[in-house]
Amino acid sequence: MNLSTISSRTLLALSLALAGTFAATAPAQAAAPLQHQQVPGFYRTMLGDYEVTALYDGGGTIDSNLLKGDPALIQSLLARSFQNDPKHVSATVQGFLVNTGSKLVLIDTGTGGHWGPSTLGKLVKNLKASGYKPEQVDLVLLTHLHGDHAGGIYKDDTRVFPNATVMMKKADADFWLSKEIMAKAPEEAKIFFQIAQAGSAPYIAAGKWKPYEGMDEIVPGIAPYAIPGHTPGHTGYMISSKGQSLLVWGDVAHVGAVQMPHPEVGIAFDSDSATAIKTREALLVKLAADKTMIAAAHMPFPGLGRLRKADNSAGYEWVPTTFLDLE
Repeated sequence: MNLSTISSRTLLALSLALAGTFAATAPAQAAAPLQHQQVPGFYRTMLGDYEVTALYDGGGTIDSNLLKGDPALIQSLLARSFQNDPKHVSATVQGFLVNTGSKLVLIDTGTGGHWGPSTLGKLVKNLKASGYKPEQVDLVLLTHLHGDHAGGIYKDDTRVFPNATVMMKKADADFWLSKEIMAKAPEEAKIFFQIAQAGSAPYIAAGKWKPYEGMDEIVPGIAPYAIPGHTPGHTGYMISSKGQSLLVWGDVAHVGAVQMPHPEVGIAFDSDSATAIKTREALLVKLAADKTMIAAAHMPFPGLGRLRKADNSAGYEWVPTTFLDLE
């Protein structure tokens, strides 16, 4: 066959015939298997000269009956955010790692697997995935000693952060480490005392447990910030660098879909509900006015965002940070 004499129409016909042959004989491709895996749970941003890494401890659900307010209002707000199962309202837990350049500071440590469902307890795994090691942490600051904030400091009665000093407000340590108060507590609350006491023990033995009373800077650029009501010593941490600020606020809000538009709605976890509500209402006003960045333990991961006043409402809206590369 002389290819130079074959017409373009003939070549097209030959090509179609060959394509049909291969299509008929090629094996069918099976569907790709489901992976059932998510990306590592960390998100990094810069605050002035400081690097802040949000660390995901895990997700789960809470019962909306724990919220204290008008039931009809609560359910309508949940439905508005597509939370249609009032017994299983989605929630997350995260902590925040701050690298100041001279100190590596972890604020809250997640559950450590000591409290909640098996979907929690991933903070240390994600800390490692983010490029750091537990032994590099110089300082652990706790907003309070509930199990989803302090549980991650220990494992098998040993220190997870062997070179770190652990600090929290003295009022919180005094309360949760008290055997007398624990003995009088409701049965469902005893787990928080048990976690706090087990977690503190190896640090106390090593001389690394350091409750504080004042509100001065603990390290340059990181200072306690009073947020009373949730627990006896509930305290946030204001981080400041190069004129930028971020407040790690602990448990100011648990269910953003409800407590942002209606900060007067409380939750059963608050030890002093009236004070917690008053604190939340005042704090949301200030943070929205100042446009302060917030690091929130229970807002959707990475829990970083700001507040703005809602239109035609007395409430507020959460404006999450936009995912950005640092390069």
